[in-house]
Amino acid sequence: MSGAGTGPEGVRPVEARDQLDRDSLQRWLDAAVPGAGPVHGLYAFNGGNSNPTFLLVTAAGELVLRRKPIGNLLPSAHAVDREFRVMAALRQTDVPVPRVHALCEDDAVLGAAFYVMDRVPGRVIWDLSLPGFEPGERAALYTDQIDTIARLHAVDPNAIGLADYGRSGNYNERQISRWVRQYRASAGQTIDSMEALIDALSAAIPASNAAVIVHGDLRLDNMVIAERTPAVAALLDWELSTIGNPDADFAYYLMHWDLPAGERSSLGGHNLAALGIPSCDEALQRYTGTSGRAIPDIAWYIAYNMFRLAAIRAGMAARVRAGTASNERMASAAASIPKLARRALDLLGG
Repeated sequence: MSGAGTGPEGVRPVEARDQLDRDSLQRWLDAAVPGAGPVHGLYAFNGGNSNPTFLLVTAAGELVLRRKPIGNLLPSAHAVDREFRVMAALRQTDVPVPRVHALCEDDAVLGAAFYVMDRVPGRVIWDLSLPGFEPGERAALYTDQIDTIARLHAVDPNAIGLADYGRSGNYNERQISRWVRQYRASAGQTIDSMEALIDALSAAIPASNAAVIVHGDLRLDNMVIAERTPAVAALLDWELSTIGNPDADFAYYLMHWDLPAGERSSLGGHNLAALGIPSCDEALQRYTGTSGRAIPDIAWYIAYNMFRLAAIRAGMAARVRAGTASNERMASAAASIPKLARRALDLLGG
């Protein structure tokens, strides 16, 4: 099995630091995905994956392997088993997801749980301004992203075997409690703006009884964009998915219009009208019109998602301190936390 050469775009050859036992992988693949055949190329994807992600070039085609990081992790983090389950279920619907093949929960194989799925042809784009697109193409792609999210939120979890995929009721309260716990477990120091944000969010939690499948990390680079058309070919990275509140889920997507300028995934500072990209209000109107669901507390939901993003980055920073980070860019995560907290407080009028 060889990982030599530069490989396809967006990947690098697997190295010793990736801790990927090639012989063990091939033995498992032969048993669990017998149609795959020998692995001729093995590469690590570049980018911000919290779960290390690898490209397997096999005799039968290209597969993607997603594995938990190796090391001590927070109990509810990096849930590759849940990713596998929800994508398998959603294959029954019109929500675009990759075909999954097999899940391995035996740490003896590759050091941590992992699963294998098809690689969906297309593009993963990080820049929300969509360089190289015409204005009409940008408008069409943003519309399709929003409509894809609305289709996801229209799926009945009970109809596809996901009735027990998450707890029902008190979703907003439970999410605040969860992310406060995760933040406090990861934070290396007290950040005053984060403490103020926790207090402000906790004092104004909106009531919500909606219970749908939520992705939990809706953003452009978690979507495969079709190679020749401005459309979503697949939704990726389902580790934060659950049964929950669609308002909070869509607000995470909208958050990228409100992130501080200079953030890697921010639309701040762009002339959206000239680019053909909808404004935040236009994106919200498209979603509410397509889904039939209004979001009256949108400012709270966006602020909550900024807090959640800050908590996730605190976890990344903790992994850097512990030596288990999956890529070097995570080392800068801690510096962005106070900025996110202050922006969220501004949205809440604090």
